[in-house]
Amino acid sequence: MLSVVLMSLSTVAFAQSDAQPSKAQKSFDKIKTLAGSWEGHVTTVPQKAEIEGKLMQVSLRVTSMGNALVHEMTGAGRPDDPITMLYLNGDRLLLTHYCDAGNRPRMAGKMSPDGKTVEFEFLDVDGSTQYGHMHHAVFTALDANHHTEDWTYMEPGDKPVHAHFDLQRTK
Repeated sequence: MLSVVLMSLSTVAFAQSDAQPSKAQKSFDKIKTLAGSWEGHVTTVPQKAEIEGKLMQVSLRVTSMGNALVHEMTGAGRPDDPITMLYLNGDRLLLTHYCDAGNRPRMAGKMSPDGKTVEFEFLDVDGSTQYGHMHHAVFTALDANHHTEDWTYMEPGDKPVHAHFDLQRTK
């Protein structure tokens, strides 16, 4: 009986090892290559004086046995840091942003045909949107030591603010 169980398990293991990774898995694998410490300046449209041109630090860390990526953004003069978790949920790459505005928007990601960009589209938000919410995110790997992030925040009244981060790897 034990040999039948072991043979069945090995058959399942071999069948799974031949399976091609899903588009979501490929996107997640790509974005995990950004793990490390980064810094760069932010530009905004429309211009927001409180953050325009500021030097920001971004930390990306693979955690939970490779099942999640923690994204933390810090900057001079900020009292607290927003945290973003990226993870697979079935056949989707999801992002949950734990926002300074006190809510948690979720977005679904897809990789561009050239494999350099992962773009996240808004799904839903948990918590109040009284002060706005994060609505869109794009990660673009330019090379191993340079990537950009584009985040769109929806202010009350559905007024978008676009923030572009040009980031260089520091470690």
